Order: sequence, then structure tokens, then C-alpha cells
Amino acid sequence: MDKKLISKIYINDNKAYSDSALTKLLTDDVVNLCIELCGIGADGIYINDVSDDDYSHDSNILLIKKICSNCASDVYVSGTIKKFEDIKKYLYAGAKSVLVKEDEVKNSKAVQEGIDRFGKKKVGIIFDGDKGIKTDDMFTICECDSAQITDYLKQDLISGVVCDIFNLEFDYNGFKDKLSKDGINTSIIKSSINFSEFKTDENGLIPVIVTDFKSDEVLMLAYMNEEAFNLTVTTGRMTYYSRSRQEIWVKGLTSGHYQYVKSIDIDCDKDTLLAKVHQIGAACHTGNRSCFYTNLFKKEYTETNPLKVFTSEMNTILDRKAHPKEGSYTNYLFDKGIDKILKKVGEEATEIVIAAKNPEPEEIKYEIADFLYHVMVLMAEKGVTWEDITDELSKR
Repeated sequence: MDKKLISKIYINDNKAYSDSALTKLLTDDVVNLCIELCGIGADGIYINDVSDDDYSHDSNILLIKKICSNCASDVYVSGTIKKFEDIKKYLYAGAKSVLVKEDEVKNSKAVQEGIDRFGKKKVGIIFDGDKGIKTDDMFTICECDSAQITDYLKQDLISGVVCDIFNLEFDYNGFKDKLSKDGINTSIIKSSINFSEFKTDENGLIPVIVTDFKSDEVLMLAYMNEEAFNLTVTTGRMTYYSRSRQEIWVKGLTSGHYQYVKSIDIDCDKDTLLAKVHQIGAACHTGNRSCFYTNLFKKEYTETNPLKVFTSEMNTILDRKAHPKEGSYTNYLFDKGIDKILKKVGEEATEIVIAAKNPEPEEIKYEIADFLYHVMVLMAEKGVTWEDITDELSKR
């Protein structure tokens, strides 16, 4: 199992701080801070919710949800656990695990209820490095100083460490390389093939096709030389060679539209790279998401990519919700309200059960499609997206 280097922030009032007293402000753009930390090598974010009233707590829950939706790495959360619903809210916001102190496991009824309901991976332990090591099978993270990191990561029961030095200036990949020499496995970025084996052009350049790591949307085409490739590997930020300026450039350095590398593959001839990235903002200098926004021609075809079909259908439903159309069945459901929508979802689920008894598959395909449509109406009514669903499924 790879050991994790986890960055820590304290949140309140939509701001991030480096201390629990909230005296050292990091930023009021918390989501992008978390994206950048994970992009440059942090294996997760440990969020301390320091709210002291219900309003602040609910506001922080919304912020945590935004972080979890946009951050490509695991998010761990701790805060004041007064009741079981506090744990549930954190997990439903997208947290990988809710972390509590060891004494809370023994003494808090709410924490014990959370463990019983969600398990020991979803409710784990965060402990101070000076207070010993938890010895049971709970998911365990250690908060320690820099001198203790290696010693704690060598412990089998420790999944990762939190340390103040894991900030935007920290060299995560370099540190992970040192850990690997001590026999500690981490999610280090390292190429399986040396750049010298790539087939480059006469200028030592190789083309890179860049795609979105979630949607596979093609974003742009650029070029790398050996220096740019090595910088991409070591920093986690996509770095290219500009043929027009004849210099190395980090994508997003001036615009803020960074690309954080998730994976790079090479084709069979070793002369083209395919990069999957976490794109911040627009990839194109024109402000478009992708550089490939000008269609030259298009033949009609039926889209069969499941997520694209679901997204297209959902967009139509959302458009009906925002711009009602007379005679629309979708608007009829929205007008009747949640009880009618739920009734239809229940009816369609029953139709699936009945159709499943039929040996022919055609009927059940129709009923499942009908059910999914009504579920999408329910999702639109409750503000849930397909990305929310796929993100949740990917964590299971």
C-alpha cells in the first residue's frame, strides 16, 4: 500500500488558514489551493473544520463539498462531532474519511455510531505523533513534525502522515524519491521509459496530445523536449517547449490555467505522448475550454458514450426546469413537485421488476431507460449531477 503525504488546512468563513487559531491566512480561494496542492504531489488534503456555530458549520460543509468535487485526490475531514449527523454530512459532502481522536472512539456515542454505520475506513483516527500508535484495524493517519515522518511511515498501521511542511513550496516528488530509497512506497511520479528512448524530431521534440482526465475531451496539442518532460514529471505541472519562442513554458504560469498531470502514455512507435490532465480553466489561449472548437464538417451519428448521453439528457431536463415549455411532460413533473416525481420513480422501479421476469431483454431495456429518465428528473429537482454520482461510485 502506498503511504500518503497529506497537506493540512483549517477552514472557516470560506477561507483557509495554516493554524487552528485562524491567525495565518493562506487564501480565500480554498478550492484552487487544494487543487494545486494535490496537483504538485500531495496525496490528499486534511481539512480541519473549526466552525463554532451551526451557520459556520453548514457553510464549511458546502465548502468541503466544493473541494471534494473539484479536487482529484482524497479529502479527509475533522471537526467537532456532536452527533452522528455531523459525520454523515462530512461523508456525504465527499470526504474519503472523517478523522477523530482516539479518545473520541472510546467515549463518543456519535463516533461509535458513525463507525457502526460506515465502517472503520470511513471513520478513522488522526493522532499526534508524540502520543503513540493506534494498534487496531482503523484507518490511521499521524500528525507529526518533519523529523518524525520517515519513522511513522515505516509503521505498517500508519496509512499516511500530516505535516506542516507539506505546503505549496514543498518538493513532494523529490521527498518521495528519498522515501523510496528507505523502502517506503508512495505514489511517486516516475517515467517507466527514459526520454532517450522516445523518437523525437530533428529538434529533440515530441508532440503531446492533452486530454481531460475525467471526460477524455481533447484539449490541445503541444510539444516537449527532454527538459520539459522531466520538469513535468518532477513538478506535476504540464511543462512544454514553445517552438515559436524557443523556450520552456509551464502551462498556466501567466494565466493561472495550470494543467496538473494525471498520467502520460506513449504510442506504439514511441513518437507521440498522450497526457491526461486536471485542467484548470481554459486550455486554449482564446478562452475556450479546448483548442479544438472549430468544426470543419460533421456527419450525423448517434452518440453512444454513456456519460455523454446521460449528460445530454440531463442538460435537456435542466433546460426545461429553467425555461418551461408548454406541453412538456418534464415540466409537468416539476410543476407537480417532489411527491409526484417520487411516485413515478417508484412506479418505474416496479416496472423494471415486472419486466425482468420476461425472458426477452427488449422490455427491460425500455423500462430501465424510462426509470433512468425519471431518476434524472429527481436529480435535477434535488440539484444532483451525474458527476456527483460517478464520483461517489468511484470511491466505493
